[in-house]
Amino acid sequence: MSPAFSDDDPAGIQLELNAVPAGSPSAVVARQLLELLTSGDLAPGSRLPPERTLAERLGVGRSAVREALASLEILGIVQVRPGSGTYLQGGASELLPKTLSWGLMLAASRTDDLLELRSSLEATAAESAAARASQDDLQAQAKYLDRMKANLDSPDDFIEADIRFHASIAHAAGNEVLADLLQTIRSLLQLWTRRGLSTRDQAEDAYREHLIIHQAIESGSARKAAAAMRKHMLTASRRVRSTEDA
Repeated sequence: MSPAFSDDDPAGIQLELNAVPAGSPSAVVARQLLELLTSGDLAPGSRLPPERTLAERLGVGRSAVREALASLEILGIVQVRPGSGTYLQGGASELLPKTLSWGLMLAASRTDDLLELRSSLEATAAESAAARASQDDLQAQAKYLDRMKANLDSPDDFIEADIRFHASIAHAAGNEVLADLLQTIRSLLQLWTRRGLSTRDQAEDAYREHLIIHQAIESGSARKAAAAMRKHMLTASRRVRSTEDA
């Protein structure tokens, strides 16, 4: 059974946390939690204190803690189990390599760099996919497009189909390193992109952009596929940047 935090035993997990300055983003909260979780003081499988306790210790709202924990879940540092709590995924020796390779997520100032890199890699993937995509690849893309269209009013389901559409293009490109890099960058940007696809109008725009990309790949034109992806990345990046200022 996993070691668990107890509200009645505050010494069960030593919370070496400092109050977060007013107005600080959730990335600051995530960084503090990351330092605590990778300190080696917690056993793998430990249950973290509830959001309320973390928020009180850090002097922030529970929404900031919730968003920070979501970031750490994407990194694979913690696992959130609905109705049970949030658990540490592994020991320090397992987690530290993840923080080194994924730590960019905690620095909001790197978002522009990530967006620029993603745009270039996605265009490369689309260009290669146009030359290499099989019928199975094209059918997979079409399936995820259909899911996007069917979920214009359901942001979570739309975004899931969006992610799978891009992953299918990377797979069709036939370069595993490229696919892995794109998957990492998408994960790093996931919280921002979710905020940028929160309305039906945004979803409709994104769906149309994806449809044009798919048609270009299906036509076999590497030039058109790359151009369509670059155009989509430009508008997608604008949506992401708009959430940073919100």
